[in-house]
Amino acid sequence: MYLKSRLGLLPSFQPYESLQLALGRLTGGSVHPIVPWLLSYLNGSTVTGFSFGRLYQQLPGRAGAIKGLIFGVWCWTVMGLLFFPLLGLGVFSTGIGLGVWPALFSLAMLLTYSVVMGVVYDALNS
Repeated sequence: MYLKSRLGLLPSFQPYESLQLALGRLTGGSVHPIVPWLLSYLNGSTVTGFSFGRLYQQLPGRAGAIKGLIFGVWCWTVMGLLFFPLLGLGVFSTGIGLGVWPALFSLAMLLTYSVVMGVVYDALNS
């Protein structure tokens, strides 16, 4: 997301801002901008990492990178079909009028994270 911001990529695709607005609607008040970032880091480092570790043996593939790739595609699908619509962005963020680019960007982010996580997890368990 930092690189996206610095390079000016997809400036109208702001998932953290959308999450902040959705949380504000849910709580009935304003939500500080740091809250969506903290939730994202908590989710990425704790929930996603724990889930990956628990599912590692059941994921198809022999190499950690392949397991990470499959896990990343699965997470991307869930995010695109469940979370983006809940934020008002539409399925795979198609509701914001940018075509497939937000979906591809979120896929690239998730695959980067999940493949690295798979490689590291494989290395630590060898």
